[in-house]
Amino acid sequence: MTLRTVVVDYRKGNLKSVERGLAAAGADAFISDDPAAIAAADAVVLPGVGAFADAATTMAELGQVEAVRAAVEGGAPFLGICLGMHLMFEAGEEHAPEGGPLPAGLGLIPGVVGALPRLDEAGRAYKVPHVGWNSVEYVAAGPEAEPGCAHQASSTATGTALWAVPPSEDCLSDWAHPGSAPGPNPLFAGIPEGEHFYFTHSFAVPDGPAAIARTVHARPFTCAVQVPGHAVWGVQFHPEKSSDAGAALLRNFVRLAKDAR
Repeated sequence: MTLRTVVVDYRKGNLKSVERGLAAAGADAFISDDPAAIAAADAVVLPGVGAFADAATTMAELGQVEAVRAAVEGGAPFLGICLGMHLMFEAGEEHAPEGGPLPAGLGLIPGVVGALPRLDEAGRAYKVPHVGWNSVEYVAAGPEAEPGCAHQASSTATGTALWAVPPSEDCLSDWAHPGSAPGPNPLFAGIPEGEHFYFTHSFAVPDGPAAIARTVHARPFTCAVQVPGHAVWGVQFHPEKSSDAGAALLRNFVRLAKDAR
């Protein structure tokens, strides 16, 4: 099956390396800033290096915010990478205007993206930005939808409809349940817990029920998410820069995306 996968061009770097990584993983990947092409794609990947406010403004000006929401709410599998994962949330503090409203993201997941802490619980200082290789630990999660269970949710003014619509009982698997031992989300299938991925960032998403993996820099923070019941993921690290582990994750995404279509 051909998976036409758009790498969204919102003027924020890493486009070609992400495109190459997806192509090596088996996707028919292409780069586009065209809202019509984004909305019509089989799968959507939102990469990025930069600041939340600038990226959110650029996407809105280019007409990409509604295009991405339309694609995802229509069932297109989605992967946000680094800043792309931040933009999955409702808002972000990075470069927010002083005294003004926080810049709005896609609203696929509730919450506000904030700054990484610079001190651990013992008061020891850590460098921010967090740049380099870090191990990833899996997070126990609630019932997960099998590939192919992604379903359409009607859009809302805030863009939070996807989160609000739960998966049907018919497509829940028992790979993980509340209170179970941590286990890999399908996005991490075949990747050992504790594997290292490459990070570069100064902000992090909030903890919550979307978390599927965590890492530690000063303090633990969520480094991978999934909208429960939907083929919609985000990762803080850069899989396209993470050697064999990153390549495996991209292959998992392409496989899951094909199954979901």
